[in-house]
Amino acid sequence: MRMAETILTVIRNRGLRELPIEGVYRLLYNRNLYLCAYGKLYRNNGAMTEGVTSETVDGMTLKKIDNIIKLLQHEKYRWTPVRRTYVPKKNKKLRALGLPTWTDKLLQEVIRLILEAYYEPQFSNYSHGFRPKRGCHTALKQVVNKGGGTKWFIEGDISSCFDRLDHSILLDTIKEKFQDNRFIRLLNGLLEAGYLEDWKYNATHSGVPAGSIIGPILSNIALDRFDKYVEKQLIPAYTCGRQRGKNPVYNSLQSKAYRMRKQGNWKEVLLLKKLMRKIPSGKPDDPNYRRLWYARYADDFLLGYIGPKNEAVLIKQEISKFLCNNIKLELNAEKTLVTHARNERAKFLGYEIHALHADDKHDYRGRRCINGRIGLRVPMRVVQEKCARYIRHNKPESMSLRINDETYSIVAQYQAEYRGIVQYYKMAYNLCVLSELKYVMGLSLAKTLASKYKTTCTKIFKRYGTMITTKDGKYKVILATVKREAPKKPLVAYFGGIPLKWSKVSKIDDTIANPIWSNKSELVQRLLAQKCEVCGTQENIEVHHIRKLANLMRKDRTQLSAGKRWMIAKKRKTIVVCRRCHDDIHGGRYDGRKLSA
Repeated sequence: MRMAETILTVIRNRGLRELPIEGVYRLLYNRNLYLCAYGKLYRNNGAMTEGVTSETVDGMTLKKIDNIIKLLQHEKYRWTPVRRTYVPKKNKKLRALGLPTWTDKLLQEVIRLILEAYYEPQFSNYSHGFRPKRGCHTALKQVVNKGGGTKWFIEGDISSCFDRLDHSILLDTIKEKFQDNRFIRLLNGLLEAGYLEDWKYNATHSGVPAGSIIGPILSNIALDRFDKYVEKQLIPAYTCGRQRGKNPVYNSLQSKAYRMRKQGNWKEVLLLKKLMRKIPSGKPDDPNYRRLWYARYADDFLLGYIGPKNEAVLIKQEISKFLCNNIKLELNAEKTLVTHARNERAKFLGYEIHALHADDKHDYRGRRCINGRIGLRVPMRVVQEKCARYIRHNKPESMSLRINDETYSIVAQYQAEYRGIVQYYKMAYNLCVLSELKYVMGLSLAKTLASKYKTTCTKIFKRYGTMITTKDGKYKVILATVKREAPKKPLVAYFGGIPLKWSKVSKIDDTIANPIWSNKSELVQRLLAQKCEVCGTQENIEVHHIRKLANLMRKDRTQLSAGKRWMIAKKRKTIVVCRRCHDDIHGGRYDGRKLSA
């Protein structure tokens, strides 16, 4: 039986050469692919979330994999309808999510691995959503690196993209490369499996399974048509000229300054230079110079154009026409805008984006250095929204839900939330505005600790406030430590100590990195050993999973069963056990001794 790495590497090589692939359905008989998928999925919290049945990753066995393969061999595998739930969005609307069963998740991950191995080398470099080693920051880096001199932004948002993707168009796209009717029928069954809402079955006539394992890769396959259209048709059509023509007024002043320099009239030269720094060196409206760039993350995209506004509006109309005619999708009229790059600010991935302009900013040569460059900003509404979580009655307040936690956990939680926000907006030149958030969160933390210990904030700052030295300098922080027995070092958590400095963007690397596929995770090896880690038997082996190890940690560990204490001591969320031990652990009957004795 071939290893998963070998199979996926062969598929990737065919994808690199854009060759069609056959016999994909037979690859689903390989147990190693399921073990590779299991090694990737079991760490996720969603693995312990139930679908329409009570099945989760808990109780995983090799027999489950063999049952899936057997059903596939006889073409009797049937997808289970997903359980639909709703999560709130920022605009107070609800987003529908589908929760599949664990068996469906496992098979979806195998299919996703195959599709990703084949299509990833072919996807456009302008696409950044749901792809390995790509994300929001790589999309923003591309905007900054490609957007110099942009005059107009075209903000794009596809309306209900994942809910409206046409099944026939998606399957036809996959059929072009995957010449295997059984594999296509299996995908078609997945798309039309339907969902249960309030225990009522509803059919799915369009869209990809939202919240599923395979949904993101399917949406990228469908939208790759749009990426290729922009890359191969729109960008060449709206790109002309090697460089912008020179401004005749600027050239006249430059020539005059040269003559004055020859005559030694330095006072006149300085005056002319001041005038030149207020005038663009190139023609702002050169009819022979056009540039268009593009970046997409999931269903949000941004285009930048150097040219007149009427042409930017025409580009927007051509995009809308292509999406409607070729992918049967529509642009969101409220969010698809044409904005002036210098006078207005476009919104993309939570940032405000605009073209910088400052004639008084010069480099070491005395030349204007930031005009026309793209600048990223933290929107003030983001600061207000993040602060609002810790504010009551217009002032920072304590978080009552955290009072019962340990001091170390409270400080660590505040720091994790603050660090996540700062790291995401690290590319914004106005990152310093997050100092307001730091002040609000710091005072909220102090009030939370003061409520916990029935004291005042002043005493909390005296007790936990200290100075620390990092590679970025010295910072005043709120620090909490947990002493441990030697030779273990104490646990340390602190709030603050993160510099609010703008991180300059380096050039993006467009080369496709070779992925690493491996099924050699520790848990998979333990499962393949087929030996109970409690009693040593080698029959009916299963894997016991828990959602989170911290959920087992109470103040009084004597109240915990021996099985839970064993997991805490081993620092593992999983135990490979036999069915008898598994039942005893769930029933709280495991006493810590070998049951075989």
